[in-house]
Amino acid sequence: MCITGMGWTTALGDDLDEVWKQLTDGRVGIREPAGDARPPAALLTDDGPAGPPSERQIALAVTTATAALRDAGCPAGDVDTLVLGSSLGPHLDDAAEISPHALTSAVAEQLGVPGSVSVSTACSSGADALAAGAALLTGGEAERCLCGGIDLLTEAKLLGHRALGTLAASGTVRPFDTDRDGTLFGEGAGFLLLETRAAATARGARILGELRGWGASNDGTGPTAPDESGAGAVLAVRRALAQGGADTQDIAVINAHGTGTRANDTAEAACYATVFGPGSRALVFATKPALGHTLGATGALEAIALLLALRHGTVPPLPHTRTVMPELALALPTDGPREFTGSLGISLTLGFGGFNTCLLLSADEPRSTVGGAA
Repeated sequence: MCITGMGWTTALGDDLDEVWKQLTDGRVGIREPAGDARPPAALLTDDGPAGPPSERQIALAVTTATAALRDAGCPAGDVDTLVLGSSLGPHLDDAAEISPHALTSAVAEQLGVPGSVSVSTACSSGADALAAGAALLTGGEAERCLCGGIDLLTEAKLLGHRALGTLAASGTVRPFDTDRDGTLFGEGAGFLLLETRAAATARGARILGELRGWGASNDGTGPTAPDESGAGAVLAVRRALAQGGADTQDIAVINAHGTGTRANDTAEAACYATVFGPGSRALVFATKPALGHTLGATGALEAIALLLALRHGTVPPLPHTRTVMPELALALPTDGPREFTGSLGISLTLGFGGFNTCLLLSADEPRSTVGGAA
């Protein structure tokens, strides 16, 4: 499936190239809230409309989705379906108890997109929205799907993760570090326009890349903790590779889930050891140290980051990771941005409830010098 447009809103901004440059420069959007007892987080600078959380979420989704459509040069009316993923959105914080699908429908209506689909699979929601949109295109149900994820930091989410003990006491996210101690939240939204190649060609669209394959699985281990053997994640990765007709040696780069929690990083490292084995050239990076863990938006934001990495031939550093856990044999950019060769990569998300989703992406555009790449 062709990717013809992208848009994101992050704690580092909303311009694709500028945010990418900040990431490759090692900038982070996680900050201490002013005059607040909350833990550090990657909060958006624009709070949006004053009102209930649902109104802010709808406004953020419309703004970010519009940016993706503008990037694609495609009117909203030419899109068949909006597929939006969220980790329950503000469902637990809004007095009106608006369902996630009601929010998605409201976004679609404001955009002028006739159809809408909601996805809520915890931290895999954004990635699963892309997989669901691709399935609609593959099945002939649509020619164009606007797919993405969104989440805002609300009191219910913060209290829930505090109770689970997943937040980093150190104030930093350190994926795959031997001293990692947890994750920190972020807010954001990301959207990508998926089109069949015939539809993209017919309108003369600029093709940024391709969603070549997608795979999903469920651990069934428990409501929050992953299967630390990584078996479920292995299945998701292998399914994505098989659907895309790719082998492990074809993968140049991996955008890891990289939460910095003990259990998740253990499961993810075990997955890569099983799938790729020793001697793999695949380079691993992660964006949560800079953008925070954006929950339902994570999969969409990380798909965009992966495609930008493939287009520019470089990955951003992990600014806080110092001593890499021995279970991870693949290379990590701990000392600065790192260049690579190859045009195929995967993005892996591991969500609460055992949801594992892998996206296989390829780049179509020539590399540029944005972000310091060669």
